[in-house]
Amino acid sequence: MRAPLRRRGILAWAVSALAATGLPGCGWLPRTPVVPMPALTDSGACGPADTLIVLLPGRGMLLDELSSEGFIDRFRAAGLRADLVRADAHMGYYKDRSVVDRLQADVIGPARSQGYRHIWLAGISLGGLGALLYADEHPEEIDGLLLIAPYLGEPQTAADVAAQGGPERWRPPAQTDDAIGVRAWTCLQRYVGPRAAHTPLYLAFGVDDRLAPTHRVLAPALPPQRVLTAPGGHDWPAWRPLWKRSLAQAPLPRCSDHRP
Repeated sequence: MRAPLRRRGILAWAVSALAATGLPGCGWLPRTPVVPMPALTDSGACGPADTLIVLLPGRGMLLDELSSEGFIDRFRAAGLRADLVRADAHMGYYKDRSVVDRLQADVIGPARSQGYRHIWLAGISLGGLGALLYADEHPEEIDGLLLIAPYLGEPQTAADVAAQGGPERWRPPAQTDDAIGVRAWTCLQRYVGPRAAHTPLYLAFGVDDRLAPTHRVLAPALPPQRVLTAPGGHDWPAWRPLWKRSLAQAPLPRCSDHRP
């Protein structure tokens, strides 16, 4: 695990920078983080499973909203031999710099104790960033990433990545006003190039998303089958079909898979 001091530099950014992005949330109000982090479990379509998908919400989203917007129905309709956990990793956990620790202690660690052998992280917007940060600190624990419209920092950082030839060739600047963007792109380097981690990373975004310029810098560095787009912007009309397609495309166990 990386030193807590490094994480403070990463996550202290959260309040001011995310407020500046204007990432949408439904009825956003400041919330106080609690211990343990609340979570809801949704069973898969076909009985006992050893695979778990941990879904992290976007800024301002409530766990019930993931259900009312059809994410749970689409998960069950995907026919996966997997369960789903909606972790209430709201902005408060980023603000107090505890999101990675709480996910490990309250969600992923207990899931391992319950017998889950394979864990995927999925996240929307802020949740995509949280999934990326967690996977970077605990790479041995994560079998795959499904990032839907992830926040990857400010446009100027993505432009610098593109100018240097993409994330594989990019070298972070010595000084920056976009610490979280530099951190995000440094994390992403694990998943690109000939020495990329075996852990698959899927990127999904709406073509009119205001964050799409940053996504388009990452997309060419990933295998084409791991990049999914849909009409729409940074909102549910794009995210719903992208979630459905991500679950269909990813190498997750299916109810139809042969079992001895």
